[in-house]
Amino acid sequence: MNQRPAPTTFQPGAQEGDDRLTPAGVQAIATLSARRWLVLALNIVTLGALLFGLSRVLGAGGWTITDVAIFVAFLFGAPWTVLGFWNAVIGLWLLHGAHDGMEQVAPFAADGDIATPVAIRTAILMTLRNEDPARAFARLRVVRDSVDATGEGAWFDYFVLSDTNDPVVAASEEVLAAQWARELGEASRLTYRRRTDNAGFKAGNVREFCERWGDRYEVMLPLDADSVMSGEAIVKLTRMMQAHPKLGILQSLVVGMPSQSAFARIFQFGMRHGMRPYTMGSAWWIGECGPFWGHNACVRIAPFRDECHLPVLPGGPPLGGAVMSHDQVEATLMRRAGYEVRVLPTEMGSWEENPPTMLDFAKRDLRWCLGNLQYLKLLDLPGLKPMSRFQLVWAILMFLGLPAWTLMIALLPLKVVEDVGIANYPSGLAAFLYVLFFSMYLSPKLAGFADILLTRGGTQRYGGTGRFIASSLIEVVFAFLQGAVSSFRTTLFMIGLAFGRARIGWNGQARDAHALSFATAFAGLWPHLLFGLYIFGTLLWLSPTVLIWSLPLTAGYVLAIPFAILTALPGVGRWFARQGLCGIPEDFDPPPVLQAIGVGARR
Repeated sequence: MNQRPAPTTFQPGAQEGDDRLTPAGVQAIATLSARRWLVLALNIVTLGALLFGLSRVLGAGGWTITDVAIFVAFLFGAPWTVLGFWNAVIGLWLLHGAHDGMEQVAPFAADGDIATPVAIRTAILMTLRNEDPARAFARLRVVRDSVDATGEGAWFDYFVLSDTNDPVVAASEEVLAAQWARELGEASRLTYRRRTDNAGFKAGNVREFCERWGDRYEVMLPLDADSVMSGEAIVKLTRMMQAHPKLGILQSLVVGMPSQSAFARIFQFGMRHGMRPYTMGSAWWIGECGPFWGHNACVRIAPFRDECHLPVLPGGPPLGGAVMSHDQVEATLMRRAGYEVRVLPTEMGSWEENPPTMLDFAKRDLRWCLGNLQYLKLLDLPGLKPMSRFQLVWAILMFLGLPAWTLMIALLPLKVVEDVGIANYPSGLAAFLYVLFFSMYLSPKLAGFADILLTRGGTQRYGGTGRFIASSLIEVVFAFLQGAVSSFRTTLFMIGLAFGRARIGWNGQARDAHALSFATAFAGLWPHLLFGLYIFGTLLWLSPTVLIWSLPLTAGYVLAIPFAILTALPGVGRWFARQGLCGIPEDFDPPPVLQAIGVGARR
């Protein structure tokens, strides 16, 4: 067995006081500043043009309270779409128009490809809470085997950090941990610890690790129970962290695993191809103030432990107490500490599982919603970089925009009534704005389609051009239906928050495909149906033409229940898998690390 390596200390890179380079010394601050001003100008001009056009439509017959409400709601809802459009455009240009796109976005990436021996110790963590222990331990074993296969395994240790409060699950975790430790024959390679006090949820769990074991390691790599990473990817990220000691957090794209659930397949197919241009574009100007997704990322322990303490938010629930969406706050604090937070916008062997049904997706989404809204109490944190503060504001706006869209749709019948009889109504301008905005809304997906079609052999990775095009059409329809359901559910949740009635907790999540009964779907989605019947009934009576135009926005309400049931049916998922529809590259060519856990091999 290899001798245990000793900790290694590196000298820091560029100092924070250097006004020419970012802390890691990889980019000019002036260059990033120019990019940010350009993106700001593009967004302001685009949003201004949209608002001007909307004001012409709304004010055609004179302004009413309804017009003002729709205008203000659009002002809250549109910025996310506008920025998404420009991120997608910039990302697609970097991928297919610029000869040095990756160098512009991630100048540190080349260091991962240099076969430099690893010389820093890394702790790979898996955090659990009432998850399937056998499944979780099997995945961590595969990660370890893959890392060992690189020849650098001696530099990595493994920790299972449990917050499980189910005694049966806890007992199983302890048995599996003891068995694995015996097999390794070296107790220090695997450490299992279960907390009885679950303070701070996952963030508190990781913090306790840092304070107890952090001095032994330079870097940690947290994994969720559904996470898998290849050894090659882990070693590459570690080499980048080693080459640039002022990189505080570094992550690549985390993509979905092959799934037998129709809902998960369609959702992650859309995310897969749309993610690369969008993230490429955003990373181009966000630079060293990037986001953090909380898992499948290398994190430098010392600054994380010393500078990234999460505050306990004042006040009672729902917004008070422990921070639930901790990752983005940790990213802003890491940058405040003088370290860079970077995203490497490429696929390189980092996977997670997506929720198998609409209702499971909603539970996760609402937890993120509550966590992001807690950022309202963190905007005055001292010392944050302007871009880091923007990241918090943007995370809040992502969810505040959803009830704004719901309000606009709710006011649509009233607007139709008010516009009856208006002479010279600008219907052409209204139709143009509608189509233009929907094109901008779909732009990350369209950029993703273009990226795959323009990449040599791109569609072959998705089962061929015919399958890719068919899958893309399915996913666009899915996105409209799912978007309506998610937006309305988030709106109801936020109304509940305003009255202190909404509650979200942490527990194990459903991972495998399973059917939804009509009773379960109806119990979760009957408000959507009721709202949809209101919209359809009033518009059918007032203006069938407007109803037809509204279908991309409104069909999801009345179809919510059958949509949830159909996409959850295991038989539908198996049919999609047999046909190769909405498959991702790993469905057609599963890598060894996924084959080892039995994922991606079934067709």
